[in-house]
Amino acid sequence: METLEGDIPSVDFSQSIDVRPYQFEPLADTSDSMQSTGSEEKNSDIEEFPNRLVNTDWCECGFCISMPTVDECICCKEIGAVQAETVTGDHQCITESPIFTANCLNRHVLYVSMYEYLQNVGPLDDNQPPHEIYRYLAYRRFVRWIWHFLGKKHRKILPACVVTKIREAFPSEHYCGFKYAM
Repeated sequence: METLEGDIPSVDFSQSIDVRPYQFEPLADTSDSMQSTGSEEKNSDIEEFPNRLVNTDWCECGFCISMPTVDECICCKEIGAVQAETVTGDHQCITESPIFTANCLNRHVLYVSMYEYLQNVGPLDDNQPPHEIYRYLAYRRFVRWIWHFLGKKHRKILPACVVTKIREAFPSEHYCGFKYAM
């Protein structure tokens, strides 16, 4: 029996296949990472307003309330990515933006987002109140709008005005506040 190996020309694939790992990965935005770490910037703000828990002198937009922790007492004007959206839309506060209202407070939009969330995470507990789910989804939609994609276990502290507005729309008796990822 004859073999066909002699009829097949040898091909050097090292030059014909251009394999470049990570060629379709998005490039890191250095300006956003500088803002996200911003510990020097934040520490100077905390030193400037040492009593963030007892007053709202630190609020520049006029819609913030004092939150349970100093880290959560942050105004939308203090976060570069959020401030850029307020300047673009010519708003005093990010919560005045029609994009915020349509994406984070509209129950119909959050209802559709819930199905995407269920697809990725799985079924919800039957006892989980709808306001709690909508509030969580509203926070997620705000983060998606401002920072686009953070990745797993990478969290951002939301401005007090945003948290307050979402909590007004979807109230609860208990709030857990911001928690760093484990």
